[in-house]
Amino acid sequence: MIVERANVEDVEEILALQKLAYQSEAMIYNDYTIPPLTQTLEEIKADFETQVFLKVAVAGRIIGSVRVHVCEGTCFVGRLIVHPDFQNRGIGTMLLNGIEETFHDAERFELFTGSRSEKNLYLYQKQGYKMFRSEELTDKVSLVFLEKRRER
Repeated sequence: MIVERANVEDVEEILALQKLAYQSEAMIYNDYTIPPLTQTLEEIKADFETQVFLKVAVAGRIIGSVRVHVCEGTCFVGRLIVHPDFQNRGIGTMLLNGIEETFHDAERFELFTGSRSEKNLYLYQKQGYKMFRSEELTDKVSLVFLEKRRER
């Protein structure tokens, strides 16, 4: 398995995977209206114009993806997804490492996840991300923002 850049032809498959992968997040918060579940094909295509999408595929099928945009030396990491059948096999770690390799000039990486998303928090902290703030999104969801600074 390798991490590679996705192309625009991949967006439909990535969107379907995103909606599948975020079911577990929606279940944690009992909120099925979270943006990853309501995103449309047109919206993800627009994201593709402004963000870099990375993917991992097995036998031609995308099983993981992440998207990034860079601003002033910071990589903003979003929607890291792994197919439920392939979770806990290091694919999320591969995608995070792929971001660092792809954006080797970045000084800092930032992402967020839900405060009760224990698996996500574990993965990010294991990869060196540290919490630096939290924000109440709705009465059901609080977000935790994490950052990782590149060691030079």
